[in-house]
Amino acid sequence: MFNKLIAAILPWFPKRFVWIFSKPYIAGETKEDAIKVSKELNAQGMRVTLDVLGEFIKDLSEAEANKKEYLDLIEYSVKEKINGNFSLKPTSFGLLIDKEVCYNHIREIVELAASHDNFVRIDMEDSPCTDLEIELFRKLKAEFPSSVGLVLQAYLKRNHEDIKGMLDLNRDEIPLSFRLCKGIYVEPDEIAYKKYEEINQHFLEDLELIFKNRVHVGIATHDKPLIDGAYKLIEKYDVPKDMYEFQMLYGVTPRLRKSILDKGHHMRVYVPFGKEWFGYSTRRLKENPKMASHIIKAVFYKG
Repeated sequence: MFNKLIAAILPWFPKRFVWIFSKPYIAGETKEDAIKVSKELNAQGMRVTLDVLGEFIKDLSEAEANKKEYLDLIEYSVKEKINGNFSLKPTSFGLLIDKEVCYNHIREIVELAASHDNFVRIDMEDSPCTDLEIELFRKLKAEFPSSVGLVLQAYLKRNHEDIKGMLDLNRDEIPLSFRLCKGIYVEPDEIAYKKYEEINQHFLEDLELIFKNRVHVGIATHDKPLIDGAYKLIEKYDVPKDMYEFQMLYGVTPRLRKSILDKGHHMRVYVPFGKEWFGYSTRRLKENPKMASHIIKAVFYKG
């Protein structure tokens, strides 16, 4: 009840108040803010993935503006020699309004990233988007085989079969690249696992399938049991360091993040930023009220 109450009332609080909760996890409003944070993380031995906040747009004019922001971000990050790549949400480009317009916008972003020998990760959103985003990924992968990847959500009951269904795209010289995360959206029981132990079990089963098939993977978790399970699978399959990395959100579990780095593994930090931070923060709480207690704790206890 506490979590739901916080999630319900937070959008009505002044933005300055909400920023107190949000600022440890969001780089700022501008690309300059994001690049500053990225340089700090690079200096600590971490790669980054940059994400412009804003999703589920209502008008295609917003898609055009979001595309321009990504194009500017890519050019700026290259100029500033950032060790990082880019993540984007297809609903920021009108996926649920006009999928062809969305594809053309994202294709232009991937094309620019590819011209700089860089990479774009397509985020997976809620279940109405899953098939559309796999279709989008397949289309882009055919044209830009080494410059595009996809996010997978282990709590979806379909995820294991989705991985198998994309293995036809895998090549020894240019492997598939997935980011495997648990998943955050609230989905119906019939399509998503809900219990902690159940989600973790399927996360590790999916990760093992990925390792068995020599697919590159970003292991995106802050959960110590999953990290320990990943260590065991890396050892079991003798996975080369260039075929995986750990990934974490900016501002979350820094001590655990450092322990992974200290063991010699690659780490990439997801750095979100943008003027839509307020909507992002409050929407995430509505989607998953359980986050409220974690945020409250984080204000008083770092890491």
